Amino acid sequence: MKQVLCTILFIAALCLQATAQDNSIFPKGEISATDNHTGTVWLKELNAADSIFNYSIAVATFVSGAKLDWHIHPAGQILLITQGTGYYQEKGKPIQIVHKGDVIKCLPGVEHWHGASPESGFTYVATTPAQKGKTVWLKRVTDMEYHNIKSPAMNDTNEEQKIINLSKQKWLWMADKNVDSLNVLFNEKSVFVHMGGSWGKEQEINIIKTGGIWYKQAEIQETSVQFIGNTAILLSKIRLTAVVGGNEVINPFMATEVYVQQNGKWTLGSLSFTKLLTQ
Repeated sequence: MKQVLCTILFIAALCLQATAQDNSIFPKGEISATDNHTGTVWLKELNAADSIFNYSIAVATFVSGAKLDWHIHPAGQILLITQGTGYYQEKGKPIQIVHKGDVIKCLPGVEHWHGASPESGFTYVATTPAQKGKTVWLKRVTDMEYHNIKSPAMNDTNEEQKIINLSKQKWLWMADKNVDSLNVLFNEKSVFVHMGGSWGKEQEINIIKTGGIWYKQAEIQETSVQFIGNTAILLSKIRLTAVVGGNEVINPFMATEVYVQQNGKWTLGSLSFTKLLTQ
């Protein structure tokens, strides 16, 4: 009875002490109604070009799979990737996979497109000189072009690295409270097991979004992956820095992640934490 009461009090504390936090630096803006993209894109103009500062600055936020049409910037453009994983491609060249922290220089007059990857949302700040005219919009990016990612033949080694990379990306999304990307990654039937209780996807997403638990940093020390059919079990020895109820705590854990592959896509089915005695 005492253990049940502690669990209830722990969950209640998370709900009562959580303070809503927005990890975005700038406002998300409004959903774009222009006919120059596919999927949902939010736009927010931060600075309009004028006679003194002849460049515009804007924030663009894409849901997973959303992308701009092929286009040209007469004076070029610089993209500062602030969230998620996206694609960037210039005409005649292979698709580049870009991540948070990357800087992309779109050369003047070069036909290109960019957008979110199929598994992740994507946000960037764009700086665009205006002295040579506005963006020139061209044709749609076809499904064949969008999915034309050059990758080596799949085998167990590549799949193992894919799971490891996906897990690392997940910790970054959790640290950034990137709930849009996590919502895509988490399976609808996923289960999360903590020291204070267990719950499903909706509650975990809400806890991350509101800051009930802030997975501030996961220092990965050891990792291994085992496959059972279409299921991958990843074990990670981590040193987790988390903020719970406003208090920062650092603990060593063995994190167990279960990924399930459906229609060629991996989703997270379970995440559980076992506290280790060693520091």
